[in-house]
Amino acid sequence: MKIGIIGGSGLEKSEFFTVIKEKKINTPFGMPSSNLIIGKIQDIDTVLIRRHGNKHEINPTNVNYQANVQALKQENCTHIIGVGACGSLQEKIKPGDFVILDQFIDRTTKRKQTFYENDKVAHISMAEPFCPKIRNLLIQTCKELKYRFWEKGTIVVIEGPRFSTRAESNLFRMWKADVLGMTTVPEVVLAREAGICYSNIAMVTDYDCFMEDRKEVTLEEVLAVMKENSEKVLKLIANIATKLQDWECKCQEDIKTAVIDIK
Repeated sequence: MKIGIIGGSGLEKSEFFTVIKEKKINTPFGMPSSNLIIGKIQDIDTVLIRRHGNKHEINPTNVNYQANVQALKQENCTHIIGVGACGSLQEKIKPGDFVILDQFIDRTTKRKQTFYENDKVAHISMAEPFCPKIRNLLIQTCKELKYRFWEKGTIVVIEGPRFSTRAESNLFRMWKADVLGMTTVPEVVLAREAGICYSNIAMVTDYDCFMEDRKEVTLEEVLAVMKENSEKVLKLIANIATKLQDWECKCQEDIKTAVIDIK
């Protein structure tokens, strides 16, 4: 068993993560966002990719999502946990909270969302996009750690890198979405195509701009909350690492009946 983590810089700088080596890797889809940080969490083999590069120099549109997921597949990762910042669309979901996502609404427009681009087409199932088995473990462990979190939530994924307008924010609230982010799609879709169980820990950094009496969010505020929560996220991952199993899961099977050969 091997866990892949896709997240920000700093997640490897912790007592929970023993770094063994950095590895440069190429894939049929190009280079991933960063070298692979290969180590262990609780004696479980772990591979980390910094989604936005070593210095957060890659914007959400330009992340090579295909290469990131493919690199983890080439390293034989059996599970992927994505970690990402998000803005709250609901007053009850507060900055500092975690949301264990169960659904997404895709508002991206410029990203490659499939590995099958030439002679094959994959109509992959996304009715239940996040692995329910990893989600259940995350929920159980958040309760054990007494974290403030939400057991489910719908994320609207926007293209970025800009933040949303107030009109957009209020529209997303009308759709009953819970949080807003920029990177979950196509990461979750590609993981399903790769046959890897994937779940996402959404870290709420701010309220989106629907609140007219609050100042507009700044990048500095987002990064500050991310930094504060990095240890909590790693503690959460460390606590579920030994609970993950090499199980049989629908996430691994969907791709077997989704591909049409058009040659």
